[in-house]
Amino acid sequence: MKTRIIIVGGFLGAGKTTLLYETAGLFAKEGKQIGLITNDQAAGLVDTAYLEYTDSIVAEVNGSCFCCNFNGLTDAIEHIKTHGQIEIIIAEPVGSCTDLSATLIQPLKDYFQDNLIIAPLSVLIDPKQLKNLLNGGVSKLHSSAVYIISKQLEEADIIVINKTDLLNKEDANSLKIQAENTWPNATVVLVSAKNGEGLSNWLNKVTASDHAGLRLADVDYDIYAEGEAVLGWLNRTLILESENADWNNLAEKLLSNLCMRFEVENAEVGHVKIFIMQNQNYLIGNITGDKDTISLRGSVEAGGRVNLTLNARVQMDPVLLERIVKEEISKLCGSDVRETPLESKCLSPGRPNPTYRYDHIVD
Repeated sequence: MKTRIIIVGGFLGAGKTTLLYETAGLFAKEGKQIGLITNDQAAGLVDTAYLEYTDSIVAEVNGSCFCCNFNGLTDAIEHIKTHGQIEIIIAEPVGSCTDLSATLIQPLKDYFQDNLIIAPLSVLIDPKQLKNLLNGGVSKLHSSAVYIISKQLEEADIIVINKTDLLNKEDANSLKIQAENTWPNATVVLVSAKNGEGLSNWLNKVTASDHAGLRLADVDYDIYAEGEAVLGWLNRTLILESENADWNNLAEKLLSNLCMRFEVENAEVGHVKIFIMQNQNYLIGNITGDKDTISLRGSVEAGGRVNLTLNARVQMDPVLLERIVKEEISKLCGSDVRETPLESKCLSPGRPNPTYRYDHIVD
């Protein structure tokens, strides 16, 4: 049996992980198990920890993006397939990656068509980012990072406008029409990964077709590299212990305080994610912009011991980013919470150096 591989790209904060989580839930209701692959420049990924609460087989490729570690992706695919008859695997590349048609879709078609069905390349876009892009800019985001977003959409087989729960029906349809006019070769769908609206329609399209990677984007790697390097990246994990701390309240305050600090620095947020694990319970929170974008799901009990994982992608120096996060966590913990750091990695991504980069479409 061939396994269908679905690549879901899109910039930081577009909602890819929520899409994967909710899609896994839909398949679980049908009694099916799927595979999920996450990707990051460093270990300690919130996405992986969160997706492990699904019934899916989860693998992580860290240390570099899929395109620069193609063998890491294919090894993850093979690892998932060892767990049984896995019909579908969904892979989520690093949010700042583009040129996925040339570096992922074409080599997958070239080398793995005997045992994989390569689905159309889906690219998620936040509606606010899409509106600003169509109007000539994306808030305070650096122009080279905006370039990455535009190239992601240029190469997409399916453009997925996510977070339609934030729009009224008229605005959502208007945005869809504008996207169709701007990228006429792509199929455009409306989805709310958060409430599930439109997910079945998207799934029908990516599971019914094997016409993938139908176009290549003309990507300037100097601009691409700059667009990734302007973002500071931080992955931090630690253990928190307290007799009676309200972890849910602490998580909300942490995100709020970080928003204020980044605003003072005039630093655009790609995303900030936190994940608190406590036995079988979890709390996940994220920021994808200003304070109005704070979102929290799940709940944990007060007191006891929890694991906190934090991932931040912010347009600022990574050393300053790490310092701000450490300061805000320590302020909230005070004398009532014991804080044990486990791992912290801050960086600016290096220049992309893909394993493969095709200059033609593979039939």
